[in-house]
Amino acid sequence: MRFSLKSPLSPWLPVLALSLSAVCATAQADTTLLNVSYDVTREFYKDYNQAFARHWKQTTGEALTLNQSHGGSSKQAGSVVAGLAADVITMNQATDIDILAERGALVPADWAKRLPHNSSPTSSVTVILVRKGNPKQIKDWADLARPGVSVVIPNPKLSGNGRYTYLAAWGAVIKSGGKPEQAKALVQKIFANVPVFDGGGRAATTTFAQRNIGDALATFESEVPLIQNEFNGDYQVVYPKTTILAENPVSVVDKVVDKRGTRKQAEAYLKYLYSEEGQAIAVKHNLRPRLPSLLKQHQARFIGVSTFTVDEVFGGWKKAQADHFRDGALYDQITAAGRK
Repeated sequence: MRFSLKSPLSPWLPVLALSLSAVCATAQADTTLLNVSYDVTREFYKDYNQAFARHWKQTTGEALTLNQSHGGSSKQAGSVVAGLAADVITMNQATDIDILAERGALVPADWAKRLPHNSSPTSSVTVILVRKGNPKQIKDWADLARPGVSVVIPNPKLSGNGRYTYLAAWGAVIKSGGKPEQAKALVQKIFANVPVFDGGGRAATTTFAQRNIGDALATFESEVPLIQNEFNGDYQVVYPKTTILAENPVSVVDKVVDKRGTRKQAEAYLKYLYSEEGQAIAVKHNLRPRLPSLLKQHQARFIGVSTFTVDEVFGGWKKAQADHFRDGALYDQITAAGRK
């Protein structure tokens, strides 16, 4: 249909144009959020995003598009510092959120105080996955240091998974009454037995399960069912006598959400992780929930094991990073000695 300037509808054309513009603007105004996360949370956040988008739509009427980005935790955090516009960041160690405060003022220094449990809605523990029948009879961290044992661990310089494994082995020695020199010697032998240093936990899983490299894989407890299902392998999980509690901190990226106008949605996204539905999805993906009722209900899945925290043994993540993982620190010394 064409309208002439003399058409009786002519006076209404500007109003009609404005109305159509408003409709188009509304259609395009649905909010998007980007969650930048570590390597092994793809499946968890895929399920969680669907649940939260549904909850948000029912609660507010607003449609959300939730996007995910995954990789080695430190590499991901570095990407956010470099300009990747993450509305939220969900990591497996505090240092990978601390650097957003230290290097770019993207979050406040006290970000961990904004949500319960130091802003960590879930946790896991570091375990050892071995092949069917456990042919090398691996039962504890010391067995990974034996000659002839090959263990797959992602690079601690790039991966929180790798750092947790390093600290788990070191801390187990300290918790049993050993000295730092003994812990260093054990960790040096373990890392001398690593054939491939992958950049993240998922790449290490591929090396172990798909490429069939290594006698053992050090990984998070939450990864074990996924590996068993995805690769159809008959693997066994070994719980060391003492291991580390891996807490999974989260934060809104303040500088980004304030610029984009997404603070309300981003904060709600993280708070819903603590809800009964959010915690139930965590359980589904073998992440240890914070709700005591759910933890008790699924105690057969989450085996009781002696754990310690980074704060307890290493004085917190900042000190652990400085002592062990900064350039030239203990990890670099250990790997350099292993190459000689």
